[in-house]
Order: sequence, then C-alpha cells, then structure tokens
Amino acid sequence: MKPKHAIIVLLFILFVFSSPLNAGGIASFIDDYISIKYRQSFESYIFVSIKRQKLFYIKKGNVERVFLISTAKKGIGQEIHSQQTPEGLHIIKHKIGDKLPKNAILKERVYNGEIAKIYTDKTDIDEDFVTSRIMWLEGQEEGVNKGGQVDSYNRYIYIHGTPEEGLLGKPASHGCVRMNNKEVIELFNLVQVSTPVLILNY
Repeated sequence: MKPKHAIIVLLFILFVFSSPLNAGGIASFIDDYISIKYRQSFESYIFVSIKRQKLFYIKKGNVERVFLISTAKKGIGQEIHSQQTPEGLHIIKHKIGDKLPKNAILKERVYNGEIAKIYTDKTDIDEDFVTSRIMWLEGQEEGVNKGGQVDSYNRYIYIHGTPEEGLLGKPASHGCVRMNNKEVIELFNLVQVSTPVLILNY
C-alpha cells in the first residue's frame, strides 16, 4: 500500500470509530481527506454522505448547514444507466432554476409552468420529478466519474428538489441527490458554479 493511501485509510478508521461524531469532526476529516487525496483545499464545498443520507455545506472548516437527502435506491455506482449515485470529487457545472417558484417542475431542465404536489408521508410516486432547483454535477476524476461510461455530467447527476419529501433520509432516488424543496433553494443560494462536491459512502 502506498504511503498516501495508508494515511487515507488511517484517517477513515479514525473517522469511523471516533465517538461522538459531530459536525466539526466531519468537517475536519473531509478537509484532511481532500488535502491528502486531491492535494488541494477548498474554502467552501459540499460533502454528500451516502451512509448518513445527509448533505453538509462546509465553509472555512466549519459545517454551516446540514440537510437531509436521498441518494440512489440502487446504491453506489458510476456506470451510465445504473441509476446509482457516483462517488468522488465533482463540481457544480451549472445552476438551473434561479427565481423559479418553489416546487416548480423542471422537465429536461426547463420549467413549463407546472407545480408539483409535495408528499410528506412515505408515498413513492412513479414519476422521477426534478423540482425547484438543479445543481448539475461534473465529475473531476478521470475514469472514476469523468469520461467514457462513468461520466457523471453525461449521466445528468444533479442535486435537486423532489416532491417525495417524506422519503428523505433514506436511499430513494434514481441516481441524483434529492433534497427538500425549501432547503434546495437555500443551498442553491449559498453555492456558486464550480463549488466542489465530494460524494462518499461515509
């Protein structure tokens, strides 16, 4: 095992077994992970925890916001058509939906005037509606989430609102990261195009 990889593994062990795990611990761990694996640091970024079904907005080493989310019902995976959520480093390539009404339905990233009915119970509707806002992700790791059959951007992997708000907190999406509609608007207003997004099963 290469020394760099050994350090990352050690950090993971410390992260998993540290108790209690608070928001500050998550920010510190992810900052260290980015610094070691990607040899860079970010002033602000998004961390998507698949294991915890939570999204953390981190700025200057502090967790500024924590949101409940849903990642893919079919689990973790990079392949096109897998309907799975990809891991790794991404950036927000496009922000779509600024100033649209809350719960607006976007079909192929276009608002046609429809407003979604919001379900706060465990209703699982047939349609995979994208609502309120879109943050379209682009992978940054060649062969992992960028290029060929594993390209997150070409897979249309978004952070977006969902009408199935009652399912947040457990895997339920078709690959994207789903959020509460009010909260996805809040996040949309906090971040910029090119904001890094790190997705991990931790």
